[in-house]
Amino acid sequence: MAHFVRDTVREHLDLSAIYAGYSESETRGRPPFHPGMMVSLLLYGYCRGVYSSRKIAAAAETRVDFMAVTALQKPDFRTIALFRKDHLQALSELFGQILKLCQKAGLVKLGHVALDGSKFRANASKHKAMSYARMQKVEPELAAEVKKWFERAESEDESEDEQYGVDRRGDELPSWVKSKKARLEKIRAAMAELEAEAKEEAAQQKKKEKEKEKKAEKPRTPKQGAKSKKPSGVPKDKAQKNFTDPESRIMKTGDGFQQCYNAQIAVDDGHQLIVSQHITNSGNDSKQLIPLVKGIKENLGKQAREISADAGYCSEENLKDLNRRRINGYVATGRQKHGEKTATGKKIPVAGTLVRKMWVKLKRGGHDSRYRLRKQTVEPVFGQIKSARGFRQFLLRGRDNVASEFSLICTAHNMNKLFLAMGEA
Repeated sequence: MAHFVRDTVREHLDLSAIYAGYSESETRGRPPFHPGMMVSLLLYGYCRGVYSSRKIAAAAETRVDFMAVTALQKPDFRTIALFRKDHLQALSELFGQILKLCQKAGLVKLGHVALDGSKFRANASKHKAMSYARMQKVEPELAAEVKKWFERAESEDESEDEQYGVDRRGDELPSWVKSKKARLEKIRAAMAELEAEAKEEAAQQKKKEKEKEKKAEKPRTPKQGAKSKKPSGVPKDKAQKNFTDPESRIMKTGDGFQQCYNAQIAVDDGHQLIVSQHITNSGNDSKQLIPLVKGIKENLGKQAREISADAGYCSEENLKDLNRRRINGYVATGRQKHGEKTATGKKIPVAGTLVRKMWVKLKRGGHDSRYRLRKQTVEPVFGQIKSARGFRQFLLRGRDNVASEFSLICTAHNMNKLFLAMGEA
């Protein structure tokens, strides 16, 4: 595997975006390690479930397989970490190149593609998050406390000036005042972000309603007794911001509620290759089907013939998009309990809808429905990433950085599959 990764990077990958960051005329300090070697080292580490820059640096000194990748060179962990940070975007784009190599090798069939999402913990603690209601309560309390401490500090400064003189160190503010002030500033900034997001949501909803009214002959009115839910432009009391990674969100996982990102993948059933992937900070999967399907076409130049997905992706909009793209869809309309023949659930959808047609389609298919391929196609991939290679929490912070990091994880997964396929051939 070490030789395979090194030779693939050297002979088949375009690293021009990374090489562009280096100048031949640069003479200061020691010559940099070869970018190709650094890319190989990172990819091999990810393929072997080693993600920390410190652990990769240690492996380059102690493990023979890593030595084969580096040719006995020993970059330290700071060099590895800075290389990954400086070229994160270019490294994430290697996903497309590796996927096309798999396509050329005949591993991508696109006969059946299964979609799924899984929560990965963010590099942030949920205890560092605060709800908008809590912010509204704490902000004035902290403001009053800081004001009182500033007044006290000013009074002490005056007395110390008289005692020690104006040029002595006794005029500095205590550290506990500074920390409270910094916390107050963070809370106010988080409140402003939540308020801006709420206003943007309200504006977008208002724009959509105006567009619908223009298209429709008669404006749609809500059913009698039903309350129309419109964004108020004010954050909900339960809306939260995390001070460590503000773009992550608290999501429900198997271990309870955690600070997470939602990783989305589309997997080809031929060799369990990831053909499309992205990261979202929404815990709901319903709006993720269309971006995944678009990603398949963008990455491979053609579309899957069949798509399967669980009930989290079932909506009129998603099924309409599958029909428009002429994709044969198998999307569960309800939760399928163990032992049940279909993934339709107990609730029967409204007649005349696309969801109802899908319900009938899955009901008729039973055990023979192509939906049966979903679990055996996509769920093992998350198992391989989380359990076999031990990646359960992101190292980086911020949605863009996390998206690039997950792209590297998917690239490593596909490289493993390509290596295994070449060995079988």
